[in-house]
Formats: sequence, C-alpha cells, structure tokens
Amino acid sequence: MDINARIAARVSFLRQERGLSLDALATRCSVSRSMISLIERGQSNATAVVLEKLATGLGVMLPALFEDPQPQTAPLIRHADQPQWRDPQSGYVRRNISPPDPQSPLRIVEVLFPAGARVTYETAAREALVYQQVWILEGKMDIAVGAAQYSLAAGDCLAFQLDSPVAYHNPHRKPARYAVASSTDNAHQ
Repeated sequence: MDINARIAARVSFLRQERGLSLDALATRCSVSRSMISLIERGQSNATAVVLEKLATGLGVMLPALFEDPQPQTAPLIRHADQPQWRDPQSGYVRRNISPPDPQSPLRIVEVLFPAGARVTYETAAREALVYQQVWILEGKMDIAVGAAQYSLAAGDCLAFQLDSPVAYHNPHRKPARYAVASSTDNAHQ
C-alpha cells in the first residue's frame, strides 16, 4: 500500500474507532475539517506538523499513523517492510523501525534530516504521557524542547517528555541521521 494511502486509511480508521466526527477531530487537533477530509481521501500530502496534530487529537503517537489501518501483531519487521515517508515541507525522511504491535508502548523511528531543514511540533497537551529519546547517529542537530535549547552531535542522546512544543533544526551543511524512541504510559498508543 502506498504510504499516503496507508496514512489516509489509518487516520480514518482511528477517527472512526474513537467515534469522532470530522468536526470533533478538527476541534481536538486544530486542523480544519476540510484538511482532515482531504487526508482521509488520500488527496492531500500532509506535512509532519499536521500529522503530529492529528496524532495528538487521536490520542496516538505519530508513528501510529504510518502503520497498516489494522496492524497485525508481529515480533519482526524486515527493513524492506518498514514504512518510510518524506515530509513534503522540510524534506525529512522518517522510517518506522518497530514491528507493528499495537499493544507495545514503545516505537522506534529513524529520521534523515536534510541540511538547513526545520520542523516545529506545536502540540503539547496529550491524554497519555509520552516520553522520547533522540539519539544522533550521524551529523548534528539543534533541538528545542519548550524554552530549553540543545545542540547535539553524533552519539549524543536527549531524553524528554512530550509536554511542550519541540523544534528540530539542522543548521549545518550536512544531513543528520537520528533515531527516536518513543514510549507512553498507555499501552494502547
């Protein structure tokens, strides 16, 4: 399944599973009803910022939007089967590393972040506590968590709770590659 079709099916599935109308989800996540409708029909290539808002409104972590609409529990996912997606705004590429186990509170994502790119996730309020660790594998990144600013280089790892806006910026001339491990206190994320 094409990644945008997968995102469309997954957003629609999660919205319906939670009994939310388009209007209700739009109110919860501050994304217009028409944009959500376009995404669910596969007619919009949403940005990472919009997808993060939808994930927050749906009460899931962002990697959940890239999984099959009804993921099968599997202990192994081969590299070739790991969903990959490119943000149309920043050009960053994310790949879901973790097997699609809806009961697991842990998700691992690999990101290739272009030189000069910036992404700011504005969402903060969440139903469940979400924890992240960003481990820089190659290159350098600047990350802001709320008002705190961090400059990270290869090998550095930053841990934080997703309870304030987070900005990722690569002000350098080379791309950065990093892993993000996310976990939640709610096993149904």
